[in-house]
Amino acid sequence: MFMLQSLAVALFVCSHLFAGRLRFLDGLPRSRWLSFAGGISVAYVFLHIFPELEAAQANLADVWPVAGWLEHHAYLVALIGLTIFYALERMIRRAGASAGVSGQNEPGSPAGKGVFWLHIVSFALYNGLIGYLLVHREEQDLRGLVFYAVAMTLHFLVNDYGLRRDHKVAYRRTGRWILAAAILAGWLLGLATQISMAAVGLLFALLAGGVILNVLKEELPQERQSRLLPFVLGVFGYAALLSL
Repeated sequence: MFMLQSLAVALFVCSHLFAGRLRFLDGLPRSRWLSFAGGISVAYVFLHIFPELEAAQANLADVWPVAGWLEHHAYLVALIGLTIFYALERMIRRAGASAGVSGQNEPGSPAGKGVFWLHIVSFALYNGLIGYLLVHREEQDLRGLVFYAVAMTLHFLVNDYGLRRDHKVAYRRTGRWILAAAILAGWLLGLATQISMAAVGLLFALLAGGVILNVLKEELPQERQSRLLPFVLGVFGYAALLSL
């Protein structure tokens, strides 16, 4: 399993380091391949991670006794994860807009650097979580590993495209290397540590919220001119595979 995990990490890393060379992903309307990849990521969350959260409820109840109104706290954590990433994205967008209004949103300006580093640090933590959970998945079989690797590789492509669009040269020179290193660091940390199944459930809940937010923020804005049919094909095509 170590070798297979190593291959998955290599795919994750390459998705950041070399996605910029995939020129067919660029331009408007949005590439159908990006919409297709986003659909696959969402299908994985709803048909694989969420059912695992249901199973994790028992583990969580054993270590986190809560009041009745928090009995579905695994899903609450997923909601918190979505909210955290939404708040970060709003903060980054507002900072970028304020800097742009003042004429200081160039990559080399202090304001531009601040927005860039806030974005990169938040996604580095996110990537580290994905690398970490490659080791600590609840399904430790080949099928689960393959589905996770495919869904997260395509998710990284979607995120990489958005970051390249937002930060251009700064991302190509520095950001993509940091995000690739964060994946590797998360995986190595996962190999070196052990956590309870309850903790794994909570981390997957955070990941689920983050994936949903990061996909939808790329697909929904009107200026993206997203492709509905490829997104739907990605959702239901991967859903069919997950259901086999």
